[in-house]
Amino acid sequence: MHEQQKVRKAVIAAAGFGTRFLPFTKAMPKEMLPLVDKPIIQHIVEELVDAGIEDIVIVTGYHKRAIEDHFDHTSMELRSNLKKGGKEALLDETRKISSLANFAYIRQKGPYGNGTPLINAAHLIGNEPFIYTFADDFVLSSPTRFSQLLDVYNERGGSVLTAVRRDGDKDYGRYGYFGGKEIAPGIVDMETIVEKPGSREASPSDLATVSGYVFDPIILEYLEKQMKIYDESSGEFMMQESMQKMVEDGRHIYGCEIRGGEFYDTGDKLEYLKTVIDFALERDDIGADLKKHLEDKLR
Repeated sequence: MHEQQKVRKAVIAAAGFGTRFLPFTKAMPKEMLPLVDKPIIQHIVEELVDAGIEDIVIVTGYHKRAIEDHFDHTSMELRSNLKKGGKEALLDETRKISSLANFAYIRQKGPYGNGTPLINAAHLIGNEPFIYTFADDFVLSSPTRFSQLLDVYNERGGSVLTAVRRDGDKDYGRYGYFGGKEIAPGIVDMETIVEKPGSREASPSDLATVSGYVFDPIILEYLEKQMKIYDESSGEFMMQESMQKMVEDGRHIYGCEIRGGEFYDTGDKLEYLKTVIDFALERDDIGADLKKHLEDKLR
């Protein structure tokens, strides 16, 4: 088996407006919404670091400064306050955040769509394979989603995308779907990909492509070519067009159905609240009390 180049870098797309969460997101990024006491984006970063990622590029917008502040060093004022209060454990926890990885931040320039952040970050990615992910959905699994993707990449090369089965009527208008040949249990060699097909009949399968990709850097060349002929009147600048072209040119993109995991989409109010409840119920400090509260409410 040919040894693949180690994946050390990741790009997180975090430039969206978060309109579903207005007025909260008027001044605060949706990526900073807390799952109990830790922002969503920190969960994503920790999962990346757990998979061996060292350098993380976060592509942001004009109203996302809070993300940079969160991963910055703990301020002198906060350190002093926690020390005086005898909260050494919290001090240690906050200190660790800035040392999770090497962070770089880029303001998104160009059309709205999931392909633009990669073009913006291309000069920092270089000619290396990398992980691309968003900061409002994830799969909670063991092994982690990114570890499973990297296992497929290390074995087969090419590019790898996260796959989860989503067959609700609304799902087909929300996610991209792909189809192809299953070459091993849970591994599909992609042949076609459709962004938001709208219905089960128009979709190539019930396998949704949600956040989380390992990309061969060649996708950056395809995106540059796509951008040159892009017409804003055609809608968002979506990377699925370049992915389809890669497959047509004989480049492999594998779909990896995540094992033993649960998919969470925090970009929707109801789904976000469900996620917070699930995370809270698993906590030793508040889980039992929250469960009792919910049971009392639902009697």
